[in-house]
Amino acid sequence: EIIDVLVENSIHYLVGQLKAGAGCLQIFDTWAGVLPPREFARWSIEPTRRGVAGVRKQVPDARVIGFPRGAAGMQPAYVEQTGVDAVSIDWAAEPSMIRERVQSRVAIQGNLDPLALIAGGATLDRAVDDVLENFGQGRLIFNLGHGILQETPIAHVEQMVARVRAYKG
Repeated sequence: EIIDVLVENSIHYLVGQLKAGAGCLQIFDTWAGVLPPREFARWSIEPTRRGVAGVRKQVPDARVIGFPRGAAGMQPAYVEQTGVDAVSIDWAAEPSMIRERVQSRVAIQGNLDPLALIAGGATLDRAVDDVLENFGQGRLIFNLGHGILQETPIAHVEQMVARVRAYKG
C-alpha cells in the first residue's frame, strides 16, 4: 500500500514539474542495487513502470530518465519494462554490457565517479576520458554516476566541463 501511495503522489508531483516547465524528469531509486532480481522487478521496475505510464497518461510526450542506482546488471530488464527514455548509470557499471544491452536501446546518463571529481588533475582527466571513450559514440548525457559531493572544488568541476566540451569523438 505504501508503494501505491508513493507512485500516485510521485505521478502528481512529476506532472506538476512538467507543467512548471521541466523538459525532462528523472526517477531516482537510490537503493535499487541492493535488491535481488525478483525483488528488483517487484519494488523497482514495477513502480517505475506505473509511474512512467501515469505521467505519460497526462503528458504523452514526457521524457523520463530512470536511475536504479547500483543495478547495472538488471538495467536491460529495467529499460525494457519501464518505458524510460534514458537510464542513469553509476561508476561501477560494466561498460561493455551497458553499451551493448542498454545504450543500444536508450540514451544513458553518467557515469563519472564523484571521487574522481574531488581528486581533480590527471585522475579526473583519465576518468572523464574513460567515460567518453566507453560511451561517447552512442547517446550519452555526460554526468556523474551519483551526486556531487559538498567538498568538490569548483575548479575541478570547471576542469571536467572543459574536458567534456573539448571532446571530439
